[in-house]
Amino acid sequence: MDAPLPPLLLYTRQGCCLCEGLEQKLRALAPAPSLTVVDVDDDPALQARFGLEVPVLLVPAEGEPPRPLPRVPPRLQGAQLRHWLMGHLPLPPRA
Repeated sequence: MDAPLPPLLLYTRQGCCLCEGLEQKLRALAPAPSLTVVDVDDDPALQARFGLEVPVLLVPAEGEPPRPLPRVPPRLQGAQLRHWLMGHLPLPPRA
């Protein structure tokens, strides 16, 4: 079985086909990561910061702001998407 992915945060907006596609692909992973989806249009600050950049995928970090990942190539799915995510996740802090 593949290693579990950490929780992810997805900034999106209604009617964005790239956003909807990425959300579906993330939810189809096995095991699927815990995914929080936030519509940037519900928050003026998020809309100003990410409005033209969605979808934006981030990794929440305890005690720190969420860390954005590079833009996910839209053709990735399944094992390729999982491999891409694992390669772009921030390294855990050293003890």
